[in-house]
Amino acid sequence: MTNPIHPTALVAPEAQLADGVSVGPYSIIGPNVSIDEGTQVGPHCIIDGHTTIGRNNTFYRFCSIGGMPQDKKYQGEPTRLEIGDGNMVREYVTINTGTVQDVGVTRVGHDNWIMAYVHIAHDCQVANQTILANNVQLAGHIHIGDWAIIGGSSAVHQFVRIGAHSMVGGTSSIRQDIPPYVMGAGDPFRPVGINSEGLKRRGYEPDTVSALKEAYKCLYRRQLNVEQALDAIRKLQAERSAAHDALQVLIDFLTADGRGIARL
Repeated sequence: MTNPIHPTALVAPEAQLADGVSVGPYSIIGPNVSIDEGTQVGPHCIIDGHTTIGRNNTFYRFCSIGGMPQDKKYQGEPTRLEIGDGNMVREYVTINTGTVQDVGVTRVGHDNWIMAYVHIAHDCQVANQTILANNVQLAGHIHIGDWAIIGGSSAVHQFVRIGAHSMVGGTSSIRQDIPPYVMGAGDPFRPVGINSEGLKRRGYEPDTVSALKEAYKCLYRRQLNVEQALDAIRKLQAERSAAHDALQVLIDFLTADGRGIARL
């Protein structure tokens, strides 16, 4: 199968493009780029750096992918960007490569919906099935879990973790970690509950959602510190076997190193 590359596109001879990769007018593909089959690169895109892209992604017009990190410590090291399969990347999105101060690679997983003007900085680790709405700005070293949703024009501080299935309202300022399942908004971000509607849509049973609501109360409504809340959540986990795995996700997040969780 012949690659449908527009005659005005500039593709480095060393670039590795699988069959069926399309490259639109005036786009530029650098020499250290590898793109797997079915991915579409729209017009006026630049993809460079040591960048590996999976299957069936769409890069809409004017994307800048694989640029060097916006970090003054960067000295031209061959750090990387890895993007998985099935992602939608809209206009003017920028995604940078990693730095040697971290793991050296920025990662975006599978089936993410990345809207216009989003910036994903160096060393970010974005999991799968996330939604980053228009103009979300991620500083360096941020970790985002599966199915997280971040509303438009929100800004996230470097090294913050945003847990799986969480939901952030638009124009939020996120300076501390957001635990899994938590929903909220504001400057600074304030939690208001769990993302119960999202969990139901993803097939979580009512008993599990109920247990997660109880865990949220332990963490935020009962005047407990994090260690006390963890003890209460572990007790809840022992009592509610159907929710064991979902609660373990929360426990693992709370016991890992981070910036401290966002509080009321």
